[in-house]
Amino acid sequence: MILDTDGTKPIYMQIAEWLETEILQGKFNADEKIYSQYQLADLFNINPATAGKGLAMLLEEQILYKKRGLGMFVTEDAKVQIRHRRINQTLKKLVQEVVIEAQHLEVGEEELVSMIQESIRKGEQK
Repeated sequence: MILDTDGTKPIYMQIAEWLETEILQGKFNADEKIYSQYQLADLFNINPATAGKGLAMLLEEQILYKKRGLGMFVTEDAKVQIRHRRINQTLKKLVQEVVIEAQHLEVGEEELVSMIQESIRKGEQK
């Protein structure tokens, strides 16, 4: 992953989202130790405090938990929580934006569904 340092999204949020994606993809499982703030800082060439802020965000959202002296670990239901939040906050918003744009362009439901199905097929071929 390459951080977007010129974008509007803070780097610590990008770090948190990247870690969430790693969890969703099964690279970190429940009760497994996750990167430390110093490992993240080295990995992305950022300030350790920035990396720590991303970890703190996931700790606050109960995606991660701390074991004193050992580091941070993935919670039992992290994957379910991340998936639920991303569906409700991100995916539904994106779908609504696509539907509104389709209406502006007078793209019918059938054509829109066909476009979505084509995108899914192209994604499966990768």
